Amino acid sequence: MMKSYRQGQILKLIRDRSISTQEDLALALKQCGVEATQVTLSRDIREMGLVKTPDGYRALQLQKQPEDFATVAGEYLRDVRIAQNQIVLRTAPGHASSVAVSLDSAEWPEVVGTLAGDDTVLVICPDAAIAEAVRARLMGMLG
Repeated sequence: MMKSYRQGQILKLIRDRSISTQEDLALALKQCGVEATQVTLSRDIREMGLVKTPDGYRALQLQKQPEDFATVAGEYLRDVRIAQNQIVLRTAPGHASSVAVSLDSAEWPEVVGTLAGDDTVLVICPDAAIAEAVRARLMGMLG
């Protein structure tokens, strides 16, 4: 299991529920299909900068927060095209990752995920109707 995947699952778990011990964390990860030893979890907790609070483990906000998606889209988004349940965003060269990270951070419930290249972002939606609504919302940001 890749470290980045395991750490992503840890972040997802501590956001969704109260996890107060490494034993609880190991059990929750196992339920997600991720096996991890106590030593591995200790290292992950340290590397990720997690802190133990009365409500369980939490991530410190040490990293710079991505810019607001509307700001990023207004600056770098060039075109929006739809293909069934997927949307293709064209950006200024070298800025697809910034757009994708910003959209992921905005946590739009109708967006399943993004995949970025150099100047193209693939946005995946659950179905074609939702993709059309997301496209309309994105086109509003181009105007």
